[in-house]
Amino acid sequence: MKKIAKRFFAGLALVVLAGSLGPGIPAHAAKSKDAAAVLELLEVKGKAPKTGYERSAFSDGWGEIGSCTVRNYILKRDLKQLTYRGNCVVDTGVLVDPYSKKVINFKYGVGTSLAVQIDHVVALSDAWQKGAQKLSAKQRESFYNDPLNLLAVDGPTNSSKGDSDAASWLPPNKSYRCAYVARQVAVKAKYRLWVSSAEKIAIKNVLSNCPKQRLPAS
Repeated sequence: MKKIAKRFFAGLALVVLAGSLGPGIPAHAAKSKDAAAVLELLEVKGKAPKTGYERSAFSDGWGEIGSCTVRNYILKRDLKQLTYRGNCVVDTGVLVDPYSKKVINFKYGVGTSLAVQIDHVVALSDAWQKGAQKLSAKQRESFYNDPLNLLAVDGPTNSSKGDSDAASWLPPNKSYRCAYVARQVAVKAKYRLWVSSAEKIAIKNVLSNCPKQRLPAS
């Protein structure tokens, strides 16, 4: 299993890197700055029309390596006490949800899998209205499957977020808010998406409580 995971992440890293060479702030530049500094590099604009947005504009589903989906590797990364079906499908595990602090016992299956959802930290609709519609199809697919933008979280809490940005939704778990907005900044920098003025103010307000907050590793 470890060898399979290593091969997957190595391959996925190349895909994501290839997809971000055009639009993003170079990784070495972003890593050398804290979240507040990188926030200042983002363009500030209003939302573009949502015209033409469909989830399928990003991807028709999770990317695959062999028979394994990105979803299963995010579950493997974020959950503990894992068991598997076959080589890679996560059957059971325990999630300490970063958004709510709930402890969730995950079980694969109809009616149970949705207890844990994979959140696009920068929502697809928000990305579409803030620059993603200008990305190529390959870049949008990389965005959809990029582990930097993916977290395993509590299903109902994720549903309450919807397609909100930081100006209209933050995790109920206040201790995670700094890490949450830092991840949004990292994703928007990588794909050269912009922020609205209200969104930037909201992120700055959160980061004022953690001035040394670093961007997450890509």
